[in-house]
Amino acid sequence: MNNTDWLSIAKRLQALAQAGLAYSQSGYDLERYQEISEISVDILHRLTEEPIEKIAPLFTERFGYQTPKSDIRAVIFNDDHKILMVKEKIDGRWALPGGWADIGHTPSEVAVKEVMEETGLEVTVERLLAVLDKKCHPHPPEPWYVYKFFVLCKKTGGEISRETNETSEIAYFGLEELPPLSEVRNTFSQLELMFEFHKNPAKEVILD
Repeated sequence: MNNTDWLSIAKRLQALAQAGLAYSQSGYDLERYQEISEISVDILHRLTEEPIEKIAPLFTERFGYQTPKSDIRAVIFNDDHKILMVKEKIDGRWALPGGWADIGHTPSEVAVKEVMEETGLEVTVERLLAVLDKKCHPHPPEPWYVYKFFVLCKKTGGEISRETNETSEIAYFGLEELPPLSEVRNTFSQLELMFEFHKNPAKEVILD
């Protein structure tokens, strides 16, 4: 098996362990579920070489029945047919504006909020382009199981900020001039797909 297969196994084991720890009433079963949780953390440690002390709190933060996290990404093109990207301070690489969905906000509201926070621009949401499962795409390993929502947005106001709390640069790029990508957030093939949508507005929503 490759690393992607092992990562999927680790995530599934952790999901089963957290559900068991939440709902089991047997002391014996609780011990077994805790052991399964620790095994899954060890697998991820071996895959990523990150310290167990760092992985465990992230990987086991959700208690009970685990469900995928939702990552909302805004797709914004300018009149020159270039796509808006932000340079992430956390890794110095570039991504579409966006982030984790917030409880209490709709996906559209999250997209609008993230664009404002990361770029200074005001946008409206036009349509959903794609819902992608990260396991189906060449992202680096990470603890969470994630669905990615790509949402087409239109600029309505505001001015591009030079720097925000999370980003150090904001700029538009053509497909042939993309900067180094923050691949945990978006891959080259996903950006290619966004340009396909731009060229063909009638293209149907893609669902993994």
